[in-house]
Amino acid sequence: MTNTTEIHVIGAGLAGSEATWQIANQGLKVTLHEMRPNKLTDAHHTGNFAEMVCSNSFRSDDSDYNAVGLIHYEMRKCNSIIMACADENKVPAGSALAVDRDGFAQSVTARLKDHPNVTIEYGEISSIDEFGDKPVIIATGPLTSENLAKSILTQSGEEELSFFDAIAPIVYKESINFEKAWYQSRYDKVGPDGDGADYINLPLEKDEYYAFINALLEGEKADIKQWEGTPYFEGCLPVEVMAERGVDTLRFGPLKPVGLINPHTGTRPYAVVQLRQDNKIGTLYNMVGFQTKLKHGAQTEIFKMIPGLENAQFARLGGIHRNTFLNSPKILDEELRMKSKPNLRFAGQITGCEGYVESAAIGLLAGRFTAAQVLDKKLSAPPITTALGAILNHVTNGHVEGKKGTFQPMNVNFGLFPELDQEAMNEVKKVKGKERDKAKKLEVTKRAKRDLESWG
Repeated sequence: MTNTTEIHVIGAGLAGSEATWQIANQGLKVTLHEMRPNKLTDAHHTGNFAEMVCSNSFRSDDSDYNAVGLIHYEMRKCNSIIMACADENKVPAGSALAVDRDGFAQSVTARLKDHPNVTIEYGEISSIDEFGDKPVIIATGPLTSENLAKSILTQSGEEELSFFDAIAPIVYKESINFEKAWYQSRYDKVGPDGDGADYINLPLEKDEYYAFINALLEGEKADIKQWEGTPYFEGCLPVEVMAERGVDTLRFGPLKPVGLINPHTGTRPYAVVQLRQDNKIGTLYNMVGFQTKLKHGAQTEIFKMIPGLENAQFARLGGIHRNTFLNSPKILDEELRMKSKPNLRFAGQITGCEGYVESAAIGLLAGRFTAAQVLDKKLSAPPITTALGAILNHVTNGHVEGKKGTFQPMNVNFGLFPELDQEAMNEVKKVKGKERDKAKKLEVTKRAKRDLESWG
């Protein structure tokens, strides 16, 4: 017998696309609502689904020693459309998984449009009330439209839903001066489809570095008075905000020179700017860690101070936008349902996870929870020992009881996983020195992979 329940997903970003895919593959009909291209956001430029605007990297693909790589592994095991399309469109990026962003978005869009159980409806949804008691997943992401955000805010009973985020510039490779720049990954580390030389490196010596820092501090910033009081997410700080925290902050952060030797001089630079491939054909490179709120004129002037970028041409300059997220541990239950209106589920960055992969992972879970509910099946949360379970637990329980404002957006990381049992810790303790940390991570990921097999 065919199930005729109407299921709706609002937002065709990574989370909404993944949720739609998971529901449709359970044999259920689902309508995916997307306001683009009818109405664009401050950061999106196309009508494609799963368009990425901040960075093209899915970060590490190492499932043995990295929490992000582990969530990649788990999502692949769960038939993720996002991971399948990422794998189809990957480009060299050292030990990271990075994609041709346009090709990736086109792949996701095509698969969903071709799915017989998916209907696409374009146009802005301005109120969650219009769906009544139908099952709905809200996956509108960090750029939720103003009208819908107000509707969600009213239902949530909260006072605000916002924080700042910023996007990094993209440089045309042909405009980079390779008499100063060179290819190398840190410690020559080889990653998926990479060769140990997947980044373009731009060296700064001591005087160049401090001149650059001074220019960053003095550069004209975008006027964002209308968003005053909105905090930044710590994992995506504008480069000039990092500089404001101390002149050496960048040199120990995204500009750290460790693991890199300048072949032009045979020495390690004082600081290094890295560029990561942004499209599959290798014509565009993203300035790693250079999300910014500098005005466009200041960006062009200041970034050309970096050796190798004297004649740089920018395919896109950086910008700033306001992100939106819920106080999810208070508002949502462990299946991502709004406690006050349980036909509504939330997915993606609006829940307080951070990062493209994490957003898609929460979309995967929201889709599976919704499908199970409609099919009258019981689906428990994935074990907290898995990456999926750890990020879900953060979203639904990631706060200090009794302390207001303690819930903040978070990338998946090993700090979200429970401690190993005594037997596993005894094995870890047998390993000496610096290798002990790696041994512990390996035990955590082995446990996660084992425990994932029992879920679903």
